[in-house]
Amino acid sequence: MKLGIKGIRRGSATATVALTTGALIAGGAFASTAQAAAAPKAPSIVAKGGFVMNNGTGKTLFSKAADTRRSTGSTTKIMTARVVLAQKGLNLDSKVTIQKAYSDYIVSKGASSARLIVGDKVTVRQLLYGLMLPSGCDAAYALADKFGSGSTRAARVKSFIGKMNSTAKTLGLKNTHFDSFDGIGNGSNYSTPRDLTKLASSAMKYSTFRTVVKTKSTKQKVTTKSGGYRYMAWTNTNKLLSSYSGAIGVKTGSGPAAKYCLVFAATRKGKTVIGTVLTSSSEANRTADAKKLMDYGFKK
Repeated sequence: MKLGIKGIRRGSATATVALTTGALIAGGAFASTAQAAAAPKAPSIVAKGGFVMNNGTGKTLFSKAADTRRSTGSTTKIMTARVVLAQKGLNLDSKVTIQKAYSDYIVSKGASSARLIVGDKVTVRQLLYGLMLPSGCDAAYALADKFGSGSTRAARVKSFIGKMNSTAKTLGLKNTHFDSFDGIGNGSNYSTPRDLTKLASSAMKYSTFRTVVKTKSTKQKVTTKSGGYRYMAWTNTNKLLSSYSGAIGVKTGSGPAAKYCLVFAATRKGKTVIGTVLTSSSEANRTADAKKLMDYGFKK
């Protein structure tokens, strides 16, 4: 009998161990399932291409056709500003006289404008605001003319675009090429979501760039041809600055080939996410796409 009782006890102990082990395995499985459920689901975006990264670490957080070359519209102007800000001995308060060629260009192209007035003397800093807020192609032309090299305006513009491409090469943007200073391309102006994001990240290292692209609106005092002054008022086309908590930039873009583009960045709790959407179907959709991607980036 005693032997039988001992046998029963051993069996009970074995059963208990088996049950306990099973419970631990099941508990682990439930925990794994819970962790998997907690992981954020990658969003679906309308844009044909998208990319988001952690600006601090460079880690990719989202990617959709991130290396497919597409027309970039006025997001090109990020490089325009980047080239200007990298000039040695740059004096942001030096003045540029607005030429008739700049306004004629706007009219001929039906381009977005900072409404610069011929004969006015505008500082380089003010031109950067006119470039990035209302997306002024006249401001882009003025900067290319100012910072290109050559004895003619055409030569200076060509030189400036050359600087844009050499900067792209230096930054390792292998799928990027510029043939204009403002994004109104001539057939070979393109980039990718990944490259534009890397470009924006590089530009954001300049304090002047950061200050400009996070500005919702500004009123700038410029000198007129007669020596008087006038005020120029510019509003940022980037609506994220007013509608997304933590938004700090960067640049909108649009065009017949580019459709609707947006390079964006936001900071929350010390973490900055930066990214790009290219070829979205509308202004509203590019904004919605960007918000989805930033929300996702902050959860990752």
